[in-house]
Amino acid sequence: MSELTFPEDVLYHAEHTWVRIADDNTAVVGISDFAQEQLGEVAFVDLPAVGAAFAAGDEFGTVESIKAVSSLYMPISGTVTAINSGLEDDPSQVNTSPYGDGWMLKITVDADAEKSQLLSAADYEAQL
Repeated sequence: MSELTFPEDVLYHAEHTWVRIADDNTAVVGISDFAQEQLGEVAFVDLPAVGAAFAAGDEFGTVESIKAVSSLYMPISGTVTAINSGLEDDPSQVNTSPYGDGWMLKITVDADAEKSQLLSAADYEAQL
């Protein structure tokens, strides 16, 4: 088993998604290294349409692997501004680069978004 990584520059949701929030209230969302390892080889990612709005904790899509189909949960409330279309052709990027090329969504974070439910890297790792 390879060493799992938990970058400090992202916040984690208890359901194994992460969010990297920029100063301008845009953010990138993906799944954690732990989640991709539990899934095994990712074969397909089903993502929402641009413009879809989600509350924190809402299911925003699914990820399918050889082992299972798992729901994806929004770590913070916001509206989808882009999806990673590269995952259609190469969903394995979720496995090889979960915090980089394997990102899933770009969102505009709601102005009143609650961040208190999000975990630091250390807290997320401790929860595992």
